[in-house]
Amino acid sequence: MRELSGVPEGSPSVEVDGVRLSYVRSGQGQAVVCLHAIGHGGRDFEALAARIERGFEVIRIDWPGQGRSGDDRVPVSAARYAELLAGALAALKIERPIIIGNSIGGAAAIAYAGRHPVKALVLCNAGGLLEVTPAITRACTSMAAFFAAGARGAWWFRVAFWLYYTMLVLPSGAARAQRKRIIASGTEIAPVLRDAWLSFGKPEADLRAVAASLDVPVWVAWASGDWIIQLSACLPAIKRLKRGTLTRFGGGHAAFLERPRAFAKAFLSFAKTV
Repeated sequence: MRELSGVPEGSPSVEVDGVRLSYVRSGQGQAVVCLHAIGHGGRDFEALAARIERGFEVIRIDWPGQGRSGDDRVPVSAARYAELLAGALAALKIERPIIIGNSIGGAAAIAYAGRHPVKALVLCNAGGLLEVTPAITRACTSMAAFFAAGARGAWWFRVAFWLYYTMLVLPSGAARAQRKRIIASGTEIAPVLRDAWLSFGKPEADLRAVAASLDVPVWVAWASGDWIIQLSACLPAIKRLKRGTLTRFGGGHAAFLERPRAFAKAFLSFAKTV
């Protein structure tokens, strides 16, 4: 079921460090690389790609074990995803892209930009902008336990996962179709979600210093209804960005998916400045 959330059937793939990563390219112009949240897929950016591909080449990638990509032997982390991203972009000969990263995709974008040239970053409810305190670690461990129950096949998990996505993560009507696909794949992607949440509670998940060191335009496009990664907690790190701007949108976790028209219009305005 997870394949339905990813890039289109028949999309090509590239192998990086033993991992088969599926991707799709559309449009022409400045490269825009789209990195999805954990448990989602490249289809998150389908509506955005349709709106901007006349002026940009949009590259959507499925993370390992999600969408149509193969599994990874290395545990989930933003650092690992940044490493895989570097290999994929090198293989695809994509240089200095604009990267749009959501959640763990945003954290991977920060980590990648800390080591590789980029034109600009768009951070959508990105990970890595919080201090990993003992309280954060405990919260992440609790979330990992929730998904571990799903991986074990707990009888209550399907209903709980439906509530989680419908009420907290993607509550907006515009995200209904993709939300339904993600929910349908809940037990299949639960192991990846479990491992990801464990990684979020580790000290190395704190990327605030890397983000503050970046000397590139960074547009922070935040779905302000996010109860998981709250804007108020991330604002100190956002204010430290050298060339950062912030736009608030409605929605729970992914403005480009939940407010596609407004996001695309704002993205095009931002892209003109870089």
